Amino acid sequence: MIDFVHPALLFILGALPIPFLKGSIRKAYLMLIPALAILAVLTVQPGSYGAAEFIGQEILIAKVDKLSIVFATVFTIMALIGMVYALHLTGAGEHVAAFVYAGSALGVVFAGDYLTLFLFWEAMAFASAYLVFAQGGEQAIRAAFRYLMVHITGGVALLGGVILHGLATGSLLFGPIAGGMDVAAYLILAGFMLNAAVPPLNAWLTDAYPEATVTGAVFMSAFTTKTAVYVLARAFPGTELLVWLGTIMALYGVIYAVLENDCRRLLAYHIVSQVGYMVAGVGIGTEMAVNGASSHAFAHILYKALLFMGAGAVIYVTGRRKLTELGGLYRTMPLTVALYMVGAFAISAFPFFSGFVTKSMVVAAAGQDHRALVVLALTMASSGTFLHTGLKLPYYMFFGTDQRLEAREPPRNMLVAMGMAAVLCIAIGVFPQPLYALLPHPVDFEPYTGVHITESLGILMFTALGFVLFLRALDPENTISIDTDWFYRRAARYFTWLAEKPLARYEKAVSDISETAVLPFLHGTARAGLRIDLNGVDAVVNGVARSILRGGGALRQLQTGVVTHYALAMIVGVIAAIAVFAVVWR
Repeated sequence: MIDFVHPALLFILGALPIPFLKGSIRKAYLMLIPALAILAVLTVQPGSYGAAEFIGQEILIAKVDKLSIVFATVFTIMALIGMVYALHLTGAGEHVAAFVYAGSALGVVFAGDYLTLFLFWEAMAFASAYLVFAQGGEQAIRAAFRYLMVHITGGVALLGGVILHGLATGSLLFGPIAGGMDVAAYLILAGFMLNAAVPPLNAWLTDAYPEATVTGAVFMSAFTTKTAVYVLARAFPGTELLVWLGTIMALYGVIYAVLENDCRRLLAYHIVSQVGYMVAGVGIGTEMAVNGASSHAFAHILYKALLFMGAGAVIYVTGRRKLTELGGLYRTMPLTVALYMVGAFAISAFPFFSGFVTKSMVVAAAGQDHRALVVLALTMASSGTFLHTGLKLPYYMFFGTDQRLEAREPPRNMLVAMGMAAVLCIAIGVFPQPLYALLPHPVDFEPYTGVHITESLGILMFTALGFVLFLRALDPENTISIDTDWFYRRAARYFTWLAEKPLARYEKAVSDISETAVLPFLHGTARAGLRIDLNGVDAVVNGVARSILRGGGALRQLQTGVVTHYALAMIVGVIAAIAVFAVVWR
């Protein structure tokens, strides 16, 4: 009897037949695999699976406990909803990428060692990048390359930290970082925080998610940042730095959402804000705080996917995504409006919607830990979330000035997927106990108290009043917001200049010397002893010097592999230097 069927393998191996299936058979298959994965997660027993030894280290393919189960449960549910939303796609590429993406996220959640975690971590990056590349067009391709390079950089930091951690502890098993924060711990933390989109490492999210395909953005909103929350909860619970970074995130995302005109970019900034609650909860580190972070991740995946599905439906039928170009769609897309508003109420923490029973747990945990400033900041962020996601975005997208767009409801499968997510958003809000039972620690929290309901409704209603009074001041403008990606875009220009100018000239000089001096010299000495034509060598050296001074055509002769060679050389050099430093320091 098989004790454990790894859900990651169901998705990753299950992706292989997709290109060969057609029509209704493919559609049934796309729903069957996530359904089997849900069953595998619900029936798994806590324990360790797949123990082995590799390069002298203990490897643990899967470690199952309550923390991993709660994340795996919502990941598999979201994979099913996402597949239903994408059933109308005829091409196989996005389906394959989504399967690999979901499977890799599950691989991270169950990883019992850092090597397994790292392999799935990088697979997530490449699979999700495809969902941006698949959109096509120069803007999307540029965003996809930036997304990929940022995540590769984060992966290098994570790998460097893992190597140092292994050297220091003699073990690659994945668990809480013990013994205080050292260089290894900070590198691992940096790799995790990048995927969590912690400012200033957040701009990749708001850069890439709006450029992804309509269906791809739904999957991307669910997996990458929440796997980062999981690994932070696993490795760094109670880390004080995360409390303040998470609090800053919650406000940062809301502030930038004020400036946005792109509907999906606005929603992407609210991912940053909502993940801030989770990061702060992990940082507080108490049982209630970790429960709050885990439950809010569960609820967030569902309502954020619902919001992205609603915005994606609008983009699908109108081809427009800027708020200044939308309006009046409530007449032709009433079902989409209603389903979107369920997600809007959930993210805004309205009573009887999922965000109310999860977000408030993080805020309550901060209060129990006597962090008044954190409570105030998170409450302000919650008000801002309702202002922009619950009021501003649906008003200008569905109501507002009628742009007389030719629109209709999206395909039925998209509405069904939105309905599935909406039902869960309401069910969790009305009956939170099944979710609370999944959480890693016993739950001692009652969301539906008179004080809590009154406070929440008071904040929400005053926010709505402010929206009505200052509506004209909130009109979207067709502008571009400058975020921290400005820095690495500028840095990329300098790196390109370095590759095109000094390094290219150096490469050309070395090639000229090798081809016109060194190789002929070796051939000549091999045939005729040490007879060297000094005049010929002088001519070659002079010619090389002249080519270095000219250097103008170096870029045209430079191959892509040269740039890759130097980039990889620098990356390997950094890792090697860190490892050598660690060994010497010991």
